[in-house]
Amino acid sequence: MNAFLDAPPLIDVAMARDMALAQVQPVPALHDLSLARALGHVCARDVIAPAAMPFFTNSAVDGFALRLSDLTAARAALPVAGTIAAGAPAPVALPGRAALRIFTGAPLPEGADCVVPLEDVIEAGGTIRLAALPRRGDNIRLQGSDQPLGACLLARGTRIAPQHLGLLAANGITRVAVTRQPRVVVLSTGDELAKGGPRAAGQIFDANRPMLLALAQAAGCEAIDGGTMPDEAEPLARRLARLSAEADLVLTSGGVSMGGRDPIRPAFALAGGEIAGWRVAVKPGKPVMFGRLGNTAFTGLPGNPLAAFVGFHLFVAPQIARLAGAEPAPFAPFKARAAFSWQRRPGRAEVFPVRRAGTDATGLPLLERLGNGVSATLFPLAQAEGLAMVPAPSQGVAEGEVIDWHPFGAGV
Repeated sequence: MNAFLDAPPLIDVAMARDMALAQVQPVPALHDLSLARALGHVCARDVIAPAAMPFFTNSAVDGFALRLSDLTAARAALPVAGTIAAGAPAPVALPGRAALRIFTGAPLPEGADCVVPLEDVIEAGGTIRLAALPRRGDNIRLQGSDQPLGACLLARGTRIAPQHLGLLAANGITRVAVTRQPRVVVLSTGDELAKGGPRAAGQIFDANRPMLLALAQAAGCEAIDGGTMPDEAEPLARRLARLSAEADLVLTSGGVSMGGRDPIRPAFALAGGEIAGWRVAVKPGKPVMFGRLGNTAFTGLPGNPLAAFVGFHLFVAPQIARLAGAEPAPFAPFKARAAFSWQRRPGRAEVFPVRRAGTDATGLPLLERLGNGVSATLFPLAQAEGLAMVPAPSQGVAEGEVIDWHPFGAGV
């Protein structure tokens, strides 16, 4: 049988993403974690503010609290009657025709209606003299002005970042409900992979597994090393069946094309898997496969390292986000301007590494293309600051043309 005659039509990239997402559902298990352990997890329930913030009206600066009616243009001087430190248990009353020294965050004394910064007064002999009259409300943080009671501090589905932990801690919240991190097993296939130690003639080192494990971990999941397997369908089928019992997603690289030694599809069938889709109209990375092994999602990526990297960003990162209960982020949501020209054959969307070469007059990043489209090398990718994508009908890119790009750090 001619394998090419047996091949299905290529799947559009957007349709393939939808197909990949259809294989996964949010992990149902929840954990209640301390803030110290919650970083990178996905919030499972809206966290509501238990109080308004600030908790009390306080000073925004180090300075002097006073009453405007005690000042006139002719009499812009007041004696200093005392000091209020941050952490004072309760507001004190402001004496008549006097100021109180106050520190940042200290409760505003009753009767005060402004705070004058230290640098705006001359202090001598227990008296302050103002160069100019302040305005009512200057340098005062009113109770509840930052955050109302009942505000949503952290929405369900948000991946928890350091600033979220700070906000929760400021509100006295010490624990947060999160979804269990998805478990993703990463497995490499190929007779050509060195099994550790010196590389024999004709062998290569496995770059994909360490790279994909790191990408999966950065995406917020528990990344499990599934090891390597030779290009033999029956032992691979047994390994896939065993790994699927341990994971929410099994991720493989290699052996998913149409060659006579590509074992993923036959092994997947032997393991009882159901293929949802195979072969995507993208370059690099056409032989991508989606399916399920029982209750576990499966994604097979190509063996070429750049293709595996691209496939992860296009399809696997959204799957992990959905498993974790987060909203999958779009790929290449930003605009940039090409600082290169390039002709290509249309028919497949193409993704390639880029780096910034400055900005244009409007502030858009200028991108230069790296490498020559070879999917077996990571050298250009290691110098890149992101990935750019052109659509399938495109015949190339003209210098100055606006293109879509995915900077590293925007998502995974």
